Amino acid sequence: MLTFFKKYKLFFAVLFILSAIIISLFYFALKPKKTLPIYNPGDVNPELVDTTVQYIKRDHHIADFSFTNQNGKIITQKDYEGKIYVADFFFTTCPSICVPMGENMAWLQEQIKDNPKVMLLSHTVMPEIDTPEVLKKYAEKKGVIDSKWNLVTGNQKDIYYIARKSYLAVKTSDSSELYDMVHTENFILVDQKGRIRGFYDGTNLVEVKKLLEDIKFLSEKE
Repeated sequence: MLTFFKKYKLFFAVLFILSAIIISLFYFALKPKKTLPIYNPGDVNPELVDTTVQYIKRDHHIADFSFTNQNGKIITQKDYEGKIYVADFFFTTCPSICVPMGENMAWLQEQIKDNPKVMLLSHTVMPEIDTPEVLKKYAEKKGVIDSKWNLVTGNQKDIYYIARKSYLAVKTSDSSELYDMVHTENFILVDQKGRIRGFYDGTNLVEVKKLLEDIKFLSEKE
């Protein structure tokens, strides 16, 4: 028996290698390819969506917008055209979820700062307090790179509409107060075509790292 195995040692070695290759090929062939969903208003918790768009189940895109950033510059959808970007809603004096959200967005900025395809966009939900000057001081504390990350303010009505009709990410605290917004911890991933591809807990670094992986996935696809 020992002589038999010695005689066919090379044969068994080749057979083992071929088996390993075949199993690997089957694994990669059968392994599901990574995909990201495309979110529409009909796919999201109705609490986060304006009633006028809750019925939409396809072809949803971020609407045109015009806000003022930390440098007093008007920022529109043209500044994000063809870009992958992450949006969120916050206010500078928020003592709770905004703290880890700000830290994690700053961490994300560091990861994507050398990728020309990716940007960040943070909207204040308290424009009466968060003027461009206030946003500038906040930006300096966070180490904001102006070419990568815009902190924007504007008309309360416009912010409400973009939050609930486009990004599907903000609740209202009282239905009788139309523009009384309660921002969530969501980071929203938007692709190069202006479509929502994911929602992530911006207070959780594990979730933000998953967001980074999805950004890389979208970035490599185009």
